[in-house]
Amino acid sequence: MLVHQDSSFVGVRGRRLPLPCRRPRQPVPSDARGRRAHARRRPRRRPAARHPRRLRAHGRWSGRGRAVPPSAETEGPAGRVDGRAARVVPDLDDHLVRRVEPGPGQESVWDYPRPPRLEPSDAHVVVELEGVTIVDTTASQRVLETSHPPVFYIPRADIAPGALVSAERRTWCVTAGGRTEPDAAWTYLEPMPGYEPLAGHVAFYASRMDACFVDDERVESQPGDFYGGWITTRVVGPFKGSAGTYTW
Repeated sequence: MLVHQDSSFVGVRGRRLPLPCRRPRQPVPSDARGRRAHARRRPRRRPAARHPRRLRAHGRWSGRGRAVPPSAETEGPAGRVDGRAARVVPDLDDHLVRRVEPGPGQESVWDYPRPPRLEPSDAHVVVELEGVTIVDTTASQRVLETSHPPVFYIPRADIAPGALVSAERRTWCVTAGGRTEPDAAWTYLEPMPGYEPLAGHVAFYASRMDACFVDDERVESQPGDFYGGWITTRVVGPFKGSAGTYTW
């Protein structure tokens, strides 16, 4: 049997028969690649139109200058300029923080750092519940954070014995005079690095106590009752905590 071979076929007895083998790949011109890639490119899909209710909820029509259809009428500020679609920009006053300039002897919470700063305080701190003074100290720790009034952490040694009842979380129930306030105080069992002095200290929600005093001045609780800051005339805001301020 006569067998001879060229680049793409094997011959048997002078007869050319293709074998199931791949032909050597030839280099493809660069322009051919470009044409092929272009041919496979899919057309861009047009974004689906938003539901009219959703447009009204957003308060604007994303029509990119096209005529405004009736379904895109806004319920708030005008969404058209000369019959064309226009983006409605909300009033910037809702997004600006109008800070109060501190007076003599005052601190602005907007001058506090973030991450918060921890500093010892010799202010006279008193906490009362049901006519019982459960805290009386001049050795507290203040935590100062941007937009927050100071949080005072009291050493356990300066809290009346039996005033704290452990809760399920890292909070305390405060009891005095037969009254118990659940989750009225909290502590950090293992403070983060840099805040080690907070170990063994407890902070109180002023809103859940009968009265809290700093240097004989009765404090107000931070708005919202989520954060535990104490507001006195020594600090000025505005203060984070009320509705619309959680992004401050």
